[in-house]
Amino acid sequence: MFTTARHIGTTLLVAAGALMAQEASAHGAAHDAVVTPLLARELANISGKEVLVMTVDYAPGDVEPVHRHDAHGFIYVLEGSIEMGLKGGKVVTLQAGDTFYEGPHDIHTVGRNASKVWPAKFLVFLVKNTASMPSCQ
Repeated sequence: MFTTARHIGTTLLVAAGALMAQEASAHGAAHDAVVTPLLARELANISGKEVLVMTVDYAPGDVEPVHRHDAHGFIYVLEGSIEMGLKGGKVVTLQAGDTFYEGPHDIHTVGRNASKVWPAKFLVFLVKNTASMPSCQ
């Protein structure tokens, strides 16, 4: 009896979780962007600085939380369309081939896939202090 009740409870939890995930997806809730590190290198001629290079893949509808990189960030859109915005600035829509910059004191308020249907991918170069965090904060 206890095993059957636990099995039913587990089944209900799994079903509720699947329903909540489907509901969140239907309403454009945030997903996890896939970040692929490509290079991390200290800059020999600039003491205390390093560069990080990575790609970021957004699934359709992906939205990133507000964050700050504490770095000079250079973005180049490889595929799809993304929307980027900084605190106090306008939100811009970028297509493949477009670029975006954010400074070390900027607050990244908008980062999302502009499409609910198509994925997007962009390349990121971060120039930062070697003592700071390696990616988003």
